[in-house]
Order: sequence, then structure tokens, then C-alpha cells
Amino acid sequence: MMTLLVFAYLMLLADKSVLVTGAANRLGAQIARTLHQNGANLIIHYRDSVKVARALVDDLNGLRANSTLAIKADLGSMDELEALATSAASAYGGLDILVNNASSFYPTSFGEIDLQAWEDLIDSNYKAPLFLSQACYPGLRKNSGCIISMVDIYAFLPLKHHSVYCSAKAANQMLVKSLALELAPEVRVNGIAPGAILWPDGDAENSADQQQVILQKVPLKRCGTPQAIADTVLFLAVSDYITGEIIRVDGGRLLTA
Repeated sequence: MMTLLVFAYLMLLADKSVLVTGAANRLGAQIARTLHQNGANLIIHYRDSVKVARALVDDLNGLRANSTLAIKADLGSMDELEALATSAASAYGGLDILVNNASSFYPTSFGEIDLQAWEDLIDSNYKAPLFLSQACYPGLRKNSGCIISMVDIYAFLPLKHHSVYCSAKAANQMLVKSLALELAPEVRVNGIAPGAILWPDGDAENSADQQQVILQKVPLKRCGTPQAIADTVLFLAVSDYITGEIIRVDGGRLLTA
């Protein structure tokens, strides 16, 4: 069986153009690095993280000249979203892969949910993947490309105090399946549902004890790694007979739901 270690030396994405949203930090940055390692030319999307986005671009261009650029866009703005799609399609002479990674995540306790939080969570987790996929579709169709969206195990398993986020991700997972049917045979659409990979930044509720409570529900009893998600993105990017699938990378967490 071909391993992902072998993938790293085959440059399976050579000359492919890839747009990764929310790619400056965390999972997005690891996805970007892994796809770049395999030959892709990258469009790094960011909203606020300009310094880290530019540092990542400089790093990757240092490894392979003129292979990466960064574009700032607020995905909640249709004008900026469509401009991002246009720029991404022209950056390297076409677009082959869209990775919908950008996401907002925070609690919204019932009884205190406001419109601003609802719009932010829906925009980043459902609206943006829908409309960005639509805006990128002409280029992806021309190149027989693919869309890979980050879902979440909480699209299938409710998380207390996160009803808006869970609902948005549930819509996202149905969007993956719907677009897979809608865009076939020209464009493949798949998703990834991470489990415990990285703890949320600045979440006061995520104490070490609470993290252990979560990990006790994971059959493998440990966190996954950002590389596990990036490897799955790579797998879906090169597996040309898979569409409409959502791969759970969760250490078996949903088995104990």
C-alpha cells in the first residue's frame, strides 16, 4: 500500500493551484505546508493575520520561488469573497483545488444568542463555503478540480453551549454531499470532520482537567495532530474516484457518542 510518507516525495500536486481559506494559522497553515511540499502553488487566504500570513508566504517561497501568495478577504463580504475567487483563479493560470478551512468557533449559550454571533458563525462555517465554492466553480470545472471542506464531528454530535456552531457545521456537511451530486462529474466535493486536534485558542473553559474528560471519550485516548488533517486533505486531493464523502479524523470519538 502506498503510504502518505511516499506521497511526500511524489509531488502529486505539481503545477496544481490551490486556494486554502484561513491558511495563516493552525490547521490551515499545516494544510498549506503539506500541499506545498507536494508541489502545489498556493493562494493563502487570511482575514486579520497579516503578519503570520506573510511569514508563511516568505517561508514557502524560500523553499520554491514564486509558489505562494497571500490574499486578504473578509468571507462575510460577498464583494471580497468574489474578488478572492477571481484573484485565486488568475494567480497561477487557473484553479484546481479549493480547501474551505476558515471557521469561527465559540460558545453561544441558549437565551443569550445574538444576531452578530449567529451571522458570524453561519457566515464562516456555511455561507462562505457555499458562495466561495460557487464563485470558484467555473475554474474548478475547467480543470476537473475538487473542493475539500472542513466539517467537524460536532456536525453529527451536539456540543453543549454551541448550538449555532453545530447547526452551521451540520449545514456544511449536507452542503458537501449536495454539491458532490450537483457538481459531478466535473468537480469532486468531499469533507473532513476533525475531532480533538487542537484546543481552541483563548478558551477559558478548556482547562487541562476538561481536556482529559474529552480525551477519555476518545477510544485512542489522545489528541490527533494537524498533520493528520493535512494528510487527509492530500489524500482527498489526489483520490480521483472519491466524492461526497466526509472522513472523520477523530480517534474514534463518534463511536462513543
